[in-house]
Amino acid sequence: MTDLTTGLTTGLPGRVAHFARATPDALAVTDGETFLSYAELAAAARGFARTLHDRGVRPGDAVGVLLPHSVPLVVTQLAVWWAGGHYVPLDADHPAPRIATMLETAGAVLTVGDKDLVEAAGIPGDRALPPPARVAGHAGDDAHAPAEDTCAPDAVAYVMFTSGSTGQPKGVAVTHQGIARLAHRPEYVTLTPRDRVLFHSPVTFDAAAFEVWAALANGAAVAVSTADRLSPAGLARDAERLGATVTVLTTALFHHLAARRSPLFGLLRGVLVGGEALSAQHARSVLRAHPWLELVNGYGPTEATTFATAHRVTDADCDAPPPIGRPIAGTTAYVMDEHGEPVAPGVRGELWLGGPRLALGYVGQPDRTAEAFVGHSTAGRLYRTGDVVSARPDGTLDFHGRTDDQIKVRGFRIEPGEIEHALREHTGVADAAVVVQRPAPDDARLVAFVVRQDGAAAGAAALRAHLEGRLPSHLVPNAWVFVDALPMTGVGKVDRRSLAERTVEGGGEPDGAPEAGPLPAAPGHLSPLQQVVADLWSQALGHPVDDPEADFIALGGHSLLALCVVEDLREDLGVEISLADFFAAPTVAAQAAHVERALLHLHEAPGAPGDGPAASAALEDLR
Repeated sequence: MTDLTTGLTTGLPGRVAHFARATPDALAVTDGETFLSYAELAAAARGFARTLHDRGVRPGDAVGVLLPHSVPLVVTQLAVWWAGGHYVPLDADHPAPRIATMLETAGAVLTVGDKDLVEAAGIPGDRALPPPARVAGHAGDDAHAPAEDTCAPDAVAYVMFTSGSTGQPKGVAVTHQGIARLAHRPEYVTLTPRDRVLFHSPVTFDAAAFEVWAALANGAAVAVSTADRLSPAGLARDAERLGATVTVLTTALFHHLAARRSPLFGLLRGVLVGGEALSAQHARSVLRAHPWLELVNGYGPTEATTFATAHRVTDADCDAPPPIGRPIAGTTAYVMDEHGEPVAPGVRGELWLGGPRLALGYVGQPDRTAEAFVGHSTAGRLYRTGDVVSARPDGTLDFHGRTDDQIKVRGFRIEPGEIEHALREHTGVADAAVVVQRPAPDDARLVAFVVRQDGAAAGAAALRAHLEGRLPSHLVPNAWVFVDALPMTGVGKVDRRSLAERTVEGGGEPDGAPEAGPLPAAPGHLSPLQQVVADLWSQALGHPVDDPEADFIALGGHSLLALCVVEDLREDLGVEISLADFFAAPTVAAQAAHVERALLHLHEAPGAPGDGPAASAALEDLR
């Protein structure tokens, strides 16, 4: 196939085959230890495609992919396409029941995954396949074989799951032309064969598709980050180590990095941000510190293939909230009133998107598909985003919020109904409502308001554990409030606005009284090192912490706030703590003990960051 708009032939696998012939020795993908040229990538993917075929994968089949960020992950995704199938990215951090639901909904015939991850997810051995054992080496004849047109434009390329209001995640079926048009020769960001695109986003987040395929569609390289997820220091180190020049950041992470004056921006030439409204203050600070940086504010739901509109942000844009830009890569955009009719420039309305990059719909959910994807009398098939925008006279779009209850938290699209549905499945819950509160401009927290079942004594800890066994971590509320009844509007709906405006301290409170647990510590109860940790927690959480057994998560903490603490510990004490270690020691006392061990290690290892004498002095001061 040839796309006359983009000049793209045979789809993205064909582009990889093209570069394998035209520039066989050019770098295609690396994690800093393994380096694959385009010829080697093509050979490895074609070889694994034959393995997939031998295991029964046929055109149109879904294949689960349960792998960490790695070179084999990129090889596997390309191999699935060359085998004629489509891949379903899975996150090992998600509960096993959710992974099972995703695989069942997508109709996956096989899952490629590391042995430990597959076993932990409960995937039967006869439905699993290890990743390619060898990805580097001689390219062989496979790299130069003619590209088979196994990816028709309207065929499914991947199924990406998002939160669903009915309690069931929605599998968005993205087409080959959807991702190919987005990735090939993008007019909204500069991307050349000399670039290296940092691949760091969670694989279940649609930015990851851009990070891989925008690189490979243009002869650039995929720079695979193996840093701890959302670790700003690790991300910057990986970007420098891998020579990355372009990356995608969630808006929340961009704001965090900007506020901390991260060295990451000094390493890059281009940054795309998206997921929430962009702060003019943070955008301006980054642009003035790094005037060469190409900063692109992107907008788009998964149903429109990652980015539907984009705007290159300038300093002048930062006098007001930066716009989300104009439609890109074949997308069409309409600002509609409640009757589905276009509104005049400057008037707010719902954004409806069209064009060849729209997803086919939600796998196995025809009713939900029909609700979201509608036929318009003049504009054709459109997707109703539920986002409120207005158009400037030149067509540039400004974002103004939502028409429904859907929310965005740290870049993740969240349907409160999915969380509420899971909560109501607990025998101790009569009703529940989940809203987002923003105690600070850069901090968004999910708050659950729960009505207990008569006679039940379910507390926040029990309900949190209940959800953690069913939902991914970004869908677990950060704060809990127990109420006698949920407030209602005059038309009998839950008054979410009043709940969102209600003041909630820390991890919430049941019926106006503190949740049962340890009593606050008396003054002076904290050791000096515990006091340091408690002070950093207080600063991040926005309220005092004075109990050595206080739990970060129970107090309303989440991953971005944890990053603040981790970075402050590194800056103040020279101690490096990964996010995994942070959440493995979620109390003040446990974290202080971890810090002490880290300081002792530095004291015994001169020459390390935070060298021996400095670490020794810090430790003595804290004893």
